[in-house]
Amino acid sequence: MPRGLARSAGSHHVSLRSSTLAVAIATAFLVPAISFAGEASTDLDKVVVTASRTGQSQSQVLAASTVIDRTEIERLQPRSLADLLGATPGVSIANNGGPGKATSVFMRGTEADHVLVLVDGVKVGSVTSGTAAFQDIPVDQVERIEIVRGPYSSLYGSDALGGVIQIFTRHPEGAFAPNFSVGVGSYDTLRGSAGFAGRGAQGWYSVEASHDQTDGINACRGKPSPGGGGCFTYEPDKDGYRNNALSLKGGWRFDEQWDADASATRTEGRNHYDGTSSNFAESATQVLGGRVRYKPAKDVVVTANLGRSEDLSTDDENGVYADTFNTHRDLASVQADIGRASGNAGLTTLGFDWQRDRVVGNTGYFVDARRNHALFAQWQGEFGDSAVQGSLRRDENSQFGDKTTGSLQYGYALTKTLRVTGSYGTAFKAPTFNDLYYPDYGNPDLGPETSRNWELGLRGTPGWGTWSLNAFQNKVDDLIVFDASLSGPLFPFGGANNIARSRIRGAEFAADTTLGDWRLSGNVTLLQPEDESDGPTRGNLLPRRARRTAHVDLDRSFGALSIGAGVSGSSYRYDDTANANRLGGYALTDLRAAYAFADAWKVELSVNNVFDRHYETARYFNQPGRNWLLTLRYQPRS
Repeated sequence: MPRGLARSAGSHHVSLRSSTLAVAIATAFLVPAISFAGEASTDLDKVVVTASRTGQSQSQVLAASTVIDRTEIERLQPRSLADLLGATPGVSIANNGGPGKATSVFMRGTEADHVLVLVDGVKVGSVTSGTAAFQDIPVDQVERIEIVRGPYSSLYGSDALGGVIQIFTRHPEGAFAPNFSVGVGSYDTLRGSAGFAGRGAQGWYSVEASHDQTDGINACRGKPSPGGGGCFTYEPDKDGYRNNALSLKGGWRFDEQWDADASATRTEGRNHYDGTSSNFAESATQVLGGRVRYKPAKDVVVTANLGRSEDLSTDDENGVYADTFNTHRDLASVQADIGRASGNAGLTTLGFDWQRDRVVGNTGYFVDARRNHALFAQWQGEFGDSAVQGSLRRDENSQFGDKTTGSLQYGYALTKTLRVTGSYGTAFKAPTFNDLYYPDYGNPDLGPETSRNWELGLRGTPGWGTWSLNAFQNKVDDLIVFDASLSGPLFPFGGANNIARSRIRGAEFAADTTLGDWRLSGNVTLLQPEDESDGPTRGNLLPRRARRTAHVDLDRSFGALSIGAGVSGSSYRYDDTANANRLGGYALTDLRAAYAFADAWKVELSVNNVFDRHYETARYFNQPGRNWLLTLRYQPRS
């Protein structure tokens, strides 16, 4: 599927008896997992920045959050970034046919384009579809991921309606740290990565490159039109994928007051898929960012950021050019942080954001650019056992006008190991260029989608591990959907309109513990994502959202040898708003092992979908059966 067309791209589905799912979910309730926070050697790795746009220890963060560091990534051996994200609370993944195919991330039952994605602080994603190309971000180049669940428009503006995912690329651990890996696996998969990084008294640098190729699987079992489904064509062939990626980062501390850093990443993909108007795409995602920080006084920090993200795609059908979707996003911000959260006056943050979105290609859009600028303010304070975080933001957009959002979060330490939190926040999602201007569909009069979210949480840090429980309700108004009742020269068959509403209620439970020499972790998410629109779909489940999902991990080390297993489960869901096409529940089991045969050398083996379950995460789109990956890794520890 061309990445410029889809608003959201997939769902989970598979046939499996409900008893198996019940076992997976019951296990998750007994021994779940919350966060993968680990300590590393850089300032960035010791703090969480996404939840407040300032540095916080994870114990200070009031929002529901998950942190995944490089150690956890290597332990879990995920095949892709989507595999890694899908094992976290509140996150569901949809994929259209295997490695490299269009992949969507749903957070807490909201739409795929309701998740804001940052790479090294730069907002990424297609301006036309509104989603990020998760399938093209190589997990070998990821150092750390911060996931914050809940509304965050009051700090980040549009898109942060369901939450924020920030991805940090590899960072140096010592004076000089090289790394190398090569892997082979099922479907003629070949993977490789290499890089080096270093840190001195004043500066640091990092260079990483990776390659991934696979023959893949037959992406779609669709049928030709009329009466077809999925990709509306029948192409029983293997749909391969190839990805090359490069990232460069560096920074310099001039003195106690001034420091700066810059980053650049580029991924290039070649992707075969099944489709009626195109079945091959050459794509690229490029992210550039720079930051300068000035500290004129002990409790005053001023930061300026510049960034650009590009999402580029050219499609053809059997070697014949079809279309081009190139989108550019330019960003700039200035932020001042005054005080300290633990001080008498708290920490005050004042900032200004600027953004320009552009579409380049043969799209035929009436408008191909728009601007947005915003002012925001935040205050954080700690008073004894209480903590408060409040933020307010005003966005002014050249297309849809003004929008004000806010958030208030509160936490209270009931004991030294038990904390209760509560929050209320509003958020919005600006219509994409497809929603506004796609020929015969787009509606230039659309307004933003809006939401109101309430949340109550409880988290504990007893001696045996960590646990958390969060319950929430999110009401989303003015959802943009296809409206067949529209008529006129712009809408010969209907078009996009703000007519839908939804109410999403849910709860997330997560924990981790150690039982003897075994590490046990997991999470379970319960959702009630309902359509509240007037009409025949009222009360239906939102498409591609399951009521219940769960994940459990079990790991142990025997000296140089480590072994582990992961089990994921999902209940049924529907592939359409009418709830006519039911997708069955499923459970998948993955196994992994690693052996460190020398100080810097390790061999890893992962076997996914061990029981060879047939499943789909979007109707008619196939998913890999039993598959394996063998990796040799070289990485000295500083």
